[in-house]
Amino acid sequence: MAKVLLLNGSAKSNGCTATALQEMAQVFEKEGIESEIINVGNKNIRGCIACGKCEELGKCVFDDLVNEVAPKFEEADGLVVGSPVYYASPNGTILSFMDRLFYSTSFSKHLKVGAAVVSARRGGNSASFDVLNKYFSISGMPIATSTYWNQVHGFTADDVRKDLEGLQTMRNLARNMAFMIKAFADAKEKYGEPEVERSFFTSFSDGK
Repeated sequence: MAKVLLLNGSAKSNGCTATALQEMAQVFEKEGIESEIINVGNKNIRGCIACGKCEELGKCVFDDLVNEVAPKFEEADGLVVGSPVYYASPNGTILSFMDRLFYSTSFSKHLKVGAAVVSARRGGNSASFDVLNKYFSISGMPIATSTYWNQVHGFTADDVRKDLEGLQTMRNLARNMAFMIKAFADAKEKYGEPEVERSFFTSFSDGK
């Protein structure tokens, strides 16, 4: 069975962001896709220190939730990253988590489906949405979209439940994501995966 991980970057396990992710999880269940919501924002996650030990160890040198989620991410067919908006940007904890998760894992993320979900009382959603999508676009992960930007509005979970268009956007996002996962699985079986070239790495180390 296909599986999707949903990361809740909010410190509140049942807040606005969680409400959006729960709406998606209900659709995944109807679509026959297993899903798991993992609370990240209420954990003590430090940032990457660029030590490079992950290349030697095969995992991050800081042995916390990042290393727990890494094998689940490797097995998953899709990843949803949800975050509240803080000063027109995602929560710092989820950014630290994503930096370390993506940098410390050497397995291919190619063709895993990614989606960003953001939550704000009013402004900053679009900017936060753009930041989170960068993790997918550098990793060969197709990005799932919906009938609006993947966002909900509200100050509390009850507010988000009143955002009917936002919840509709979440349901359509989950349906699109489920379709992409199933379609990619069929295409891989029929055609195989596209070739990925890794021969060149531009660094201009000679300073010219």
